[in-house]
Amino acid sequence: MSVQTLYTAATGMESMQRKLDVIANNLANINTTGFKRDRANFEDLFYRNELLPGAQDSNGYTPTGVATGLGSRVTSVQTDHSTGAFLQTKRQLDVAIEGKGFFEVQDGATGQTFYTRAGHFDINANGEMVVGSANTGRLLASSITIPADTTGIVIGADGQVSVRQGDSQTMNPVGTIQLASFPNEDGLLKLGENLYAETDASGAATRNNPGVSGVGVLRQNMLEASNVEPVQELIDLITTQRSFELNSQSIQVGDEMLQLISNLRR
Repeated sequence: MSVQTLYTAATGMESMQRKLDVIANNLANINTTGFKRDRANFEDLFYRNELLPGAQDSNGYTPTGVATGLGSRVTSVQTDHSTGAFLQTKRQLDVAIEGKGFFEVQDGATGQTFYTRAGHFDINANGEMVVGSANTGRLLASSITIPADTTGIVIGADGQVSVRQGDSQTMNPVGTIQLASFPNEDGLLKLGENLYAETDASGAATRNNPGVSGVGVLRQNMLEASNVEPVQELIDLITTQRSFELNSQSIQVGDEMLQLISNLRR
């Protein structure tokens, strides 16, 4: 009796634990603006081949071989970038992206460029549009400044921002919000605070006005909810728990068989 059963089942438990971590993170962010759910992908580990398919024996070539798998592992945690539901807020600086694309923001302290789907904008002391977080406000890279005497703001589907000043009924354009897109969105680096960073895997960002070159359009007075489906996550949670239990039972059975063998000499 080999102890391989114990190690193989342990890889399954470790894989299920990682999947459980992913599900827990999805559920924890069910109300996070612009959050995209993750999915754990698995693969089987290498095999111990005792007899290769096609090996020659006294009867000719064997049609199948004898191979024992050595468990599983997580290959990747893939992000579902589909658009979430829209929540109407009636707030002038709330903007949702319908379709592909990210808002581009800059960190004033480090000068780094980040990307986000969370469009709950605000205005800093200089009148500049920023995306706020628990730690700091980050400037919108499109550099939109709202005049101090603004009494109304309109953000069009094409990204153009117009303001009404004082008692005037005329809307004056003050800039355009551009969106960034990537060849491979799954390659973006997640940083927390609703932020992504560009990597070699994601490819370089391409900036366009909303509605151009496959980029989505903007919806004012709305926020994009997370695309987490609670029912699906709960189903995944149950199946993951059962898979973990089955792997733990394999370890228990393997231990009992080893104990039985060790007692044969008595």
